[in-house]
Amino acid sequence: MNQTEKKHKQAVIAGAGPAGLTGAYELLKRTDIHPVVFEESNEIGGISKTVRYHGNRMDIGGHRFFSKSQRVTDWWDEIMPLQSAPSLDDKLLNVNDKKFAAEGPDPETSDRVMLVRNRISRIFYLHKFFDYPISLKLQTFTNMGLVRTIEAGCGYIWSVFFKKPETSLENFYINRFGKPLYRMFFEDYTEKVWGVHPSKLGADWGAQRVKGLSVFAILKDMFKKSFSKKENLKEVETSLIEQFVYPKLGPGQLWETVADEIRQRGGEVITETPVKEIHIENNRVTHVTVETKSGKREEVSCDYFLSSLPIKDLIQAIRGIEVPNEVKRIASELPYRDFITVGLLMKKLTIDNRTKIKTFANRIPDTWIYIQERDVRIGRLQVFNNWSPYLVQDYENTMWIGLEYFCTEGDSFWQMSDREFIDMAVSELAKIGIIDPADVLDSVRIKVKKAYPSYFGSYYELDKVKTFLDSIENLWCIGRNGQHRYNNMDHSMMTAMVTVDHIAAGNQSKSEVWSVNTEEEYHESK
Repeated sequence: MNQTEKKHKQAVIAGAGPAGLTGAYELLKRTDIHPVVFEESNEIGGISKTVRYHGNRMDIGGHRFFSKSQRVTDWWDEIMPLQSAPSLDDKLLNVNDKKFAAEGPDPETSDRVMLVRNRISRIFYLHKFFDYPISLKLQTFTNMGLVRTIEAGCGYIWSVFFKKPETSLENFYINRFGKPLYRMFFEDYTEKVWGVHPSKLGADWGAQRVKGLSVFAILKDMFKKSFSKKENLKEVETSLIEQFVYPKLGPGQLWETVADEIRQRGGEVITETPVKEIHIENNRVTHVTVETKSGKREEVSCDYFLSSLPIKDLIQAIRGIEVPNEVKRIASELPYRDFITVGLLMKKLTIDNRTKIKTFANRIPDTWIYIQERDVRIGRLQVFNNWSPYLVQDYENTMWIGLEYFCTEGDSFWQMSDREFIDMAVSELAKIGIIDPADVLDSVRIKVKKAYPSYFGSYYELDKVKTFLDSIENLWCIGRNGQHRYNNMDHSMMTAMVTVDHIAAGNQSKSEVWSVNTEEEYHESK
């Protein structure tokens, strides 16, 4: 850590995820403030990291790089420009159905490049594939069967005329899809993800994540595509986009590149060094205590503190002022959902491509598949070959997949041994007919704590915690866990961008940071 005499003000940033690194990069570009980023783990990118295993790479959670904010899109392009030539998979297929940059890197010769990828995600239910989001194609009704189709139609019509009060996520979904479709495609999967029934979850989660998606939105999108050749990204529901961009070597590659840029510009990114204490005087953070790799504690002064720490950890770390008991309670009880991925290297899958999309070796085209079957606990299946062919060491001869499970730290899933958990995951995928266990070549298990802030319990008292935190003048809460908000990556980045806007302008108001919306273009504070 650079503890020489400071010529400029210093910002300490807790967490080297998208929000923390965006904040550091923006400070270096737009101010003379010196940023120091402290990261608890030995990896860069937070939950947007890329895990390396035996020559293959895993995207934890799946990250489509798409935003309605031009500011974020331009930022990504500045760090990692768009490809100008076909990638390996397109070359093997001899197809070019994507629009590349006129000038840019060739992914076959350069690593620092964004790929154009087709968004293909489906639902696996009743041992059949359904479009995601649910489409109103003939195949959908054929898969559902006559009785389910009639029930779904009647249920949707009923929901149009008889709206439920949106006091829960369950009612939010029923109002947009009708009760039969909700029960088929949302109820069980939502409970897998969050560990509680949708009737216990807040409707504001749906408002943030599902936004304008509904049967009506799907019909509107189908109609527009029938009569328009060009998509206006500002008008397209995020869940309905058809293409996105993606770093050649996974999302972690972009954030590792940003960390390198920060260091080259004079900032610091220090891993395996968590922030343990945050010291307050006169309603300002004066310094933090960090724990170095050797276990030694050091004090680091700061003029600004940007926190992407989970709010419950942030409150516990505050020193020097009295934290109200109610604030302590609310923060300590904030719920989170944890995450486990099993990576399987396969000779092949037992399911083939039955779509009209041309694929290498007739493999399924999906980036991920939502597993809606009720008799297995797996939530989603990722196919890393389809995110980027460069995530797989031997793309032509192996399939590299990720089996995603949602759990709570300390529960039976979390406590299982790696071998026991992997065996269970393999047996589940075999049970629903997607793999043959004999085709497994290698496997690994990855656990991620506090992956998803949850919207129930003391979450509904969070405003009291925000009010307390906002009273600390130079403390800014950014990112998914920093705000206990289930942000997409672009939302997390924007919380940091808006924070730097305010710091640069001398604006101490925090309200715009807490309420970032990437669908509404934000103009920098003057």
